[in-house]
Amino acid sequence: MQTKPFRIGTRGSPLALAQASETRARLMIAHDLPEDMFEIVVLSTKGDRITDRALSEIGGKGLFTEELEEQLLSGDLDFAVHSSKDMPTKLPEGLFLSAYLPREDVRDAVVGRTAPTLKDLPHGATVGSSSLRRQALIRRMRPDIKVITFRGLVDTRLRKLAEGEVDATLLAFAGLKRLGKPEIPTELLDPSEFPPAPAQGAICIESRIGDTRVNDLLDAINDRDTFDAVSCERAFLGALDGSCRTPIAGHATVDGDALRFAGMILTPDGSRWHDVEIDGSRTDAAILGATAGGTIRSKAGSDFFDSWN
Repeated sequence: MQTKPFRIGTRGSPLALAQASETRARLMIAHDLPEDMFEIVVLSTKGDRITDRALSEIGGKGLFTEELEEQLLSGDLDFAVHSSKDMPTKLPEGLFLSAYLPREDVRDAVVGRTAPTLKDLPHGATVGSSSLRRQALIRRMRPDIKVITFRGLVDTRLRKLAEGEVDATLLAFAGLKRLGKPEIPTELLDPSEFPPAPAQGAICIESRIGDTRVNDLLDAINDRDTFDAVSCERAFLGALDGSCRTPIAGHATVDGDALRFAGMILTPDGSRWHDVEIDGSRTDAAILGATAGGTIRSKAGSDFFDSWN
């Protein structure tokens, strides 16, 4: 019987702490365990410490996971909780994504200061976003808009918006809901027109391969629909070698035994894009995602990817 608390690794942002707390609460209910059987361990990551540059300039997605993964591999953590869209497609040897919580809303949220919607923003307005996908999609929709890199915690970005640094910013609606701020958006963007990032809205749990004690614990809270959908999306991302340097969108939905996926790749300036749709059995989730990635890569041609480098 486990006598020491399970050690849950997380970043220290309010959103990351909310995600770790939700994971702990679900585990307490699933296993009828008291709160003191779970210790939340906060670590600072390079991505948290460097906020004045775009992620694409300083190394990409692994910036939010490296320190946590080192502690996992050393045994100092039992598992780590992440925003799934922050996870690189290739994980360190010995680690895997063992569970996902039920997915939240995948939509992107506009928080407008001078107009409520992207379409209503004045000509030449400035929009702040740290995501190359969002930047490219904004430019695709409104080539006249100036898009600038806009990093920091949610409250930091909202403060900068209120101070007039930009006319609008975009945030994940899932994060705003988890922070208890669902009323803040002035517009929620239709995923069919403004597709989300692969794995957006999903909380994942990373643990050690072969750690039966921990993985059996986590299996009780694993949401299979989210697991299969995100596995498809991550396979699509992996087939395209996707990172924070690449504007890629992808969204899979599960209905019974069926899975449907829609993906898009864009040039950073939003002037060119290609999309793909595929459906099949959810048991082939990763195969479907990889197939969609290969299809869209062939459709785009090698010259398309030159703009990503």
